[in-house]
Amino acid sequence: MIVTVTLNAAFARTITVPNFQRGQRHRASAGLPLAGGKGINVARALKALDVPVVATGLAGGQAGLRIVERLTGEAILNDFVRIEDESRTTTAVVDPTNSSYTEINEWGPLVKPEELELFDAKLRYLSQAASLVVFAGSLPRDVPDDFYAEVIRDLSRRQIPSALDCEGEALRVGLEAEPFLVSPNQAEAESLVGQEFHDDEDFLLALDGIADRGARNVLITTETGCYALLREDRTVHRYRVEAPRLEPVSRVGAGDTMLAGFVAAWEAGRGHEQMLREAVAAGAASVLMLGAGHFDPREAHRLQAGVTVTELTEVAAL
Repeated sequence: MIVTVTLNAAFARTITVPNFQRGQRHRASAGLPLAGGKGINVARALKALDVPVVATGLAGGQAGLRIVERLTGEAILNDFVRIEDESRTTTAVVDPTNSSYTEINEWGPLVKPEELELFDAKLRYLSQAASLVVFAGSLPRDVPDDFYAEVIRDLSRRQIPSALDCEGEALRVGLEAEPFLVSPNQAEAESLVGQEFHDDEDFLLALDGIADRGARNVLITTETGCYALLREDRTVHRYRVEAPRLEPVSRVGAGDTMLAGFVAAWEAGRGHEQMLREAVAAGAASVLMLGAGHFDPREAHRLQAGVTVTELTEVAAL
């Protein structure tokens, strides 16, 4: 079983607004309310891939009730810790006329120390049956930046691998705990290493730099696919993976779906290139549908034939 952790879960609305412009009154052409947050998106995509998964995290107030109700309505197994403060609500505005989207994310609830202790106990219980624990998304207010790092270390002591997909200081500190996998997007990786990426060499240096900070395996997701550093015993392989060209409906949650595709392929024991092919195809399929984590697995399977996986040579030391 895969366990996904979403500490800053959200009641998420994705609305379609053609010709969206700031300062103007619009009428949405479509709307989709969902349980949201990166870990929940990963859980939704894993369920679509028939991978046993349970979603956990923190949920509070009326928004928290809606989150749990939506997950239950989708038949996604979940076990959240109830907290006193209100979970956040997020809004994504998708403009199909120019293939753009705008995200509006609240900070999230205040979390008390005793609520975090309850979550620690919950995760320790759930992880007993886990082959991997995925930590994804931002931390709510008053949760220390080293929270992910501490729970990853605890899992490691119990020989349970973890994946980390977050940003900022939580990612920097989390890397020191040596997670099995980290999966930042390009902007998050650029912020981490302190420079922009323009070509293969920049990505290769970033992959190595992030791995040197503690991650065993690294995925840097991009709009066209991903770059990856994957270890096999003592050998390190680096890849550029590109998806076929598509007309996107919405890119919201595509990176989360890609991560789920990778985890599902890893769980099935695929080789490196096939893992990456399945991951990028799942992420590509998700841009064809509205709603983070939603995609058609049959479309993902069809898209695999158009995914290119290129192994890259190591950057020579200067």
